Amino acid sequence: MNTMFAQIPPNGVDSSKGLKDYYKDYFPIGVSVSAGALKSDEAVLIAKQFNSLTPENAMKMGPIHPKEHEYNWKDADSIVAFAERHGMRVRGHNLCWHEQTPGWLFVNDAGDTVSKEVLLQRLKDHISTVVKRYKGRIYAWDVVNEAISDNPHEFLRNSAWYRICGDDFIIKAFEYAHAADPDAILFYNDYNTERPEKTARVYRLLKQLLDAGVPVQGIGVQGHWSVYEPDRSALVDAIQKFASLGLQVQITELDVSVYKWEKNSRARMPGEQDQFTPELERAQAEKYKMIFDVFRKYRHNITGVTFWNISDRHTWLDHYPVSGRKNYPLLFDTHLQPKKAYWEVTRF
Repeated sequence: MNTMFAQIPPNGVDSSKGLKDYYKDYFPIGVSVSAGALKSDEAVLIAKQFNSLTPENAMKMGPIHPKEHEYNWKDADSIVAFAERHGMRVRGHNLCWHEQTPGWLFVNDAGDTVSKEVLLQRLKDHISTVVKRYKGRIYAWDVVNEAISDNPHEFLRNSAWYRICGDDFIIKAFEYAHAADPDAILFYNDYNTERPEKTARVYRLLKQLLDAGVPVQGIGVQGHWSVYEPDRSALVDAIQKFASLGLQVQITELDVSVYKWEKNSRARMPGEQDQFTPELERAQAEKYKMIFDVFRKYRHNITGVTFWNISDRHTWLDHYPVSGRKNYPLLFDTHLQPKKAYWEVTRF
């Protein structure tokens, strides 16, 4: 069902302002976008509400570098150009990840797994080419994405990067990015970082990198949350722990699902329906209110908040993890109207 409960602003609210205006004294408010969205009716909403853009997919390695000697710049260039026309910042996302990675990276012409030296050279070539193209135009990069294992009893994810290079791929990725643009702010980015056991493992990785002199300057807390989690104490503890390392904290991929977290894709169960009931709408508004209360309290540590997608019209959580199931995780409904959660986020 569509959310249509909160299209009229509460009494006394200035509806001419956008999120970026409410938070101008706190931190930039960003959103992930596709090149197509910037040519749609969502473009007006984007320009009004946000002052930072993240390419949702256009700069990931697979889309931007599908073959060794082929780069697809069109979509990434158009996103950066839109941001510049509207006085927005751009966060680059991302330079090294285990998903959306083209298969050619890991094999030679014979189809055999490449050596560590070859893979690191390919990583260097990729990062150097992409970062230098946008030097001075992209202020921050998610350099390494989701390298911590999903298994709480393991440390690093057993990805092809790790199997071939060990943890050197993480170190080198940051070094290559820093060399390509010494002024860019470099982030490690991951999800579930506010869950205590994962907080500890992400902290361990970041401290190891910092102790080794690796140029990591920030932690991207993705913020793929729900009406069920996180609670205030877990969120505060994670922010404080990461900030204690002297790192910038950014919320890089914020949404608040109306369903409980699931990692693995599955089919819809019999009787399982899309939900956005008045009860869930209130719960979502309350969760967003708490989250932004915490963000404002830690404004001196948090240097940016980015939503992952624009409105409930289309989100990455539609059909994931449950095939055919609609999600309603954002501040704007399917008609691009502000929801109750929006007014809770802006009323302070």
